[in-house]
Amino acid sequence: MESISPHDWLSLVHPVLMILFVYPVFGATVRLGILAREKRLDLNPIADTVPIEHAQHAAWAVGGILVAIPIALSVSLLKTTSPFTLVLVAGVVLFSYSKVLKTKLIGQRLAWAATSWIGLLLLGLQPAVERLSDQPWTVLFWQSHFWMGMALIALLLATTAMQPSIGRNMQIRRLHISANVIVALLLFMQAVSGARNLLLR
Repeated sequence: MESISPHDWLSLVHPVLMILFVYPVFGATVRLGILAREKRLDLNPIADTVPIEHAQHAAWAVGGILVAIPIALSVSLLKTTSPFTLVLVAGVVLFSYSKVLKTKLIGQRLAWAATSWIGLLLLGLQPAVERLSDQPWTVLFWQSHFWMGMALIALLLATTAMQPSIGRNMQIRRLHISANVIVALLLFMQAVSGARNLLLR
């Protein structure tokens, strides 16, 4: 039996983090979101803290993905990019996300969310990263674990940035719900394509 190299162990960190942390937290987030909606419609006399817990769980789940993505990309980039650069960009991504959570103004939150996403994109567009295709009109593009992941985190960052307005604005609330239906589909697709990529390594 061949021994597992440190590089192989590193490649397992991303799926393990997603399976053991991100997906369970997302499940709890969805459940809390349903309860928050029931409370808003006076269907369920639950605690006033549930909407807050829903937002907190969502923030943790998104943060987990923002940790998992640079780790996944580093598996491909370590041979061509210095570890310092990887850590620096990952730090910018996480710092920007922390500003999303701390800033109150929606415009600033969206700007910080965009900065976080662009940091991930800059890492992912390096030639060493396997993307299947960069052309949206091809079938391979829509089978790409990378591009579907970028779409997923873009939606999540956008909805996190808009979070202060969700409870006050019906249109934004509907947009939030619609976006998260797409998020759920993307999470399913990511689970399938991620398992595929592991099997084909």
